[in-house]
Amino acid sequence: MSEAANPAGPANPAGPADATGAADTTGPKGTVASKGTVGPDDPANAVVRLLWGPAPKPTRGPKPALSLERIAAAGVEIADAEGLGAVSMQKVAGLLDFTKMSLYRYVPGKAELVALMVESAAGDPPAAGPALGWREQLTAWAKLLAESFDRHPWLLDATVGPRVIGPRELAWLERVVAALDGCGLTGPERMDAAVLLAGHVRSIAEQSRAAGPDGSPEADLLAALGTVVHRHADRYPAVAVAMAEPGGRDQALGFGLERILDGLAALISRRTGAA
Repeated sequence: MSEAANPAGPANPAGPADATGAADTTGPKGTVASKGTVGPDDPANAVVRLLWGPAPKPTRGPKPALSLERIAAAGVEIADAEGLGAVSMQKVAGLLDFTKMSLYRYVPGKAELVALMVESAAGDPPAAGPALGWREQLTAWAKLLAESFDRHPWLLDATVGPRVIGPRELAWLERVVAALDGCGLTGPERMDAAVLLAGHVRSIAEQSRAAGPDGSPEADLLAALGTVVHRHADRYPAVAVAMAEPGGRDQALGFGLERILDGLAALISRRTGAA
């Protein structure tokens, strides 16, 4: 399986990287962030403890001034507005009107902060409707994942590389695998189907982000190729004809999704004998 299996990647199982690709792995006492080889049951892992619990038992006295949910929400707010590279413990603390050191009582460092942000922003996968077939379920899944990347483009950066994933992200993978249960596919094939779908959605999301909020990936490509292809149509006649044909633009997400599902349908039909 490739690293795209998890949707926020909501896929690559260890330490989230910052926008430069380097993980901020230490807190004020040199706390080391999680490694990809550490499983979700390892109690020594800071990210695992934060994402999977168990949550600290309430104690007597005043309630904690902060919560992991508030901290994650503040990080998401900053990343949505300024990108993942703008997120720091200092900035999150300032947004919450707390000191940076007080934040470290809850989150050891930026790697753990980003892990919480991903889990918060990933949201929940679409519910499994009892009347929906596997194709309808996977279509809804892919579209909702695309919407998640559109709302939080920084997720594309935060879900690259090996890392520990949280309950919500794992629920996205569970949804695809469960939707394909009973369709004649093996376990690895169902997992790879999730990889394929997530990879397609991520690819289109990357192109859309590069084009900007007001841009069009296909229009940008046509604009870049237009003059060159027009001048050299004799060398690239197929491209010239294809570019000149009218039709829908920026339909790559839906077109690719349908072709992936067509392929799965053909395989399922061969395995089950269904028409």
